[in-house]
Amino acid sequence: MTVHAQSADSAPPPAKAQPSHLRSDSSLTAGTYPLDDDVRTDWHVHDLHQVEYAFQGVVQVETDSARYLLPPQQAVWIPAGLVHRTTLKNVRTVSVFFDPVLINPGQQRARVLIVTPVLREMIVYAARWPITRTGADTAADTFFLALADVLTESLANEAPFHLPTSADPVIAEAMRFTDRHLQSVTLDLVCAHSAMSERTLRRRFFAATSLTWRQYLLRSRLLRAMSLLSQPDVTVLSVAVEVGFESPSAFARSFTAYTGQTPSAYRRQACSSGQP
Repeated sequence: MTVHAQSADSAPPPAKAQPSHLRSDSSLTAGTYPLDDDVRTDWHVHDLHQVEYAFQGVVQVETDSARYLLPPQQAVWIPAGLVHRTTLKNVRTVSVFFDPVLINPGQQRARVLIVTPVLREMIVYAARWPITRTGADTAADTFFLALADVLTESLANEAPFHLPTSADPVIAEAMRFTDRHLQSVTLDLVCAHSAMSERTLRRRFFAATSLTWRQYLLRSRLLRAMSLLSQPDVTVLSVAVEVGFESPSAFARSFTAYTGQTPSAYRRQACSSGQP
């Protein structure tokens, strides 16, 4: 089963988001929740900050302003009160939830975090204290305070693994069309599909996304490639072709510049368990 970067879509009104309450004991300030099943959540909102770490597979998180792709062995930050939905396929993750009193994230937006070895080991260790537990635990409280401090520093270490969304229906459709035809799409085809001149599309696209259409296309191709490379039965060459690169060398250069890894190194990591 493939996890694709989902097509552009407008987020629902916040009134449609369902509140999600995980704590059975309101005195708990932090805890964890593992998932190892295929899940597509509805739009929802937590009263807790969430950090989701993927041991393997690729997680997708959508908000009203962006679509985030969480590669394996990295983490996504979702602040309390942010409306979002999550897609997990062939994925094993653990989430750490924090009461907002423990962390002040600053900007109220999701982020993909580059996980340091220390942060990774602390997230793995935290799994012994589920958010659904009851009763006070001094050791847990002390540990989660330390983890909150480490995580606060990590919030500045952000990876650009996301695509914008748009409330402009014409631009949202242009993004959907681009995402669905990565192998062969051109600006001329998008203009024809959107019934706009090239000049108008360029202007409206940048105004809506702060990206040029070509920047969006490249990022969409690379995010789709990251999803495809998480499968054990694909080759780097087949992925390069499927997402629309003209040559393996061009794909390797762009992928390495975007992720900091070669496609082959990323594929090995994506297909590993991510456990100690």
